[in-house]
Amino acid sequence: MTGPSKHRNQPGAGRGDRLLREWVHDPYKSKSKLPEPTLCPQCGAVFHRGRWQWARAEAGAHETLCPACHRTNDGIPAGILSLNGQFLRKHRDEILHLIHNLEEKEKAEHPLKRIMGEEQQDDGGVVINFTDPHLARAAGEGVHNAYEGELEFHYTEGDTLLRLRWER
Repeated sequence: MTGPSKHRNQPGAGRGDRLLREWVHDPYKSKSKLPEPTLCPQCGAVFHRGRWQWARAEAGAHETLCPACHRTNDGIPAGILSLNGQFLRKHRDEILHLIHNLEEKEKAEHPLKRIMGEEQQDDGGVVINFTDPHLARAAGEGVHNAYEGELEFHYTEGDTLLRLRWER
């Protein structure tokens, strides 16, 4: 017999290994629609036409911190990229240059995609914090595509933080 099961809606008939996870909302996204235009007084981004963008704010625009500045001020990244290995120690400047160029390109179109900061580790590694998990992933994949090596992804519970680890 092909097609759907006749007993789909009966208790115990479904797959018991599927657990539906409750969606975890990003606490840095606005809970309600912002008035337009809204200016971020810290970075100058403007919320206009439903999204944050680089534009001039009208006089008297509402002011509130954008999610990227809010995250940066709180020190809570959405993505963390750890870079390690002998290859990194020999090519640190060009690898970091590649990541910063990628950030500049993304930030030009998407003001919420930024590097929050980078930290040099005692073992020679570098940890870079991002305001956006997509930018962190793009940076990790950019380094991996350019220099190969091992790239690992780890999403936290609720997918609110992406940790990447690259080593070569």
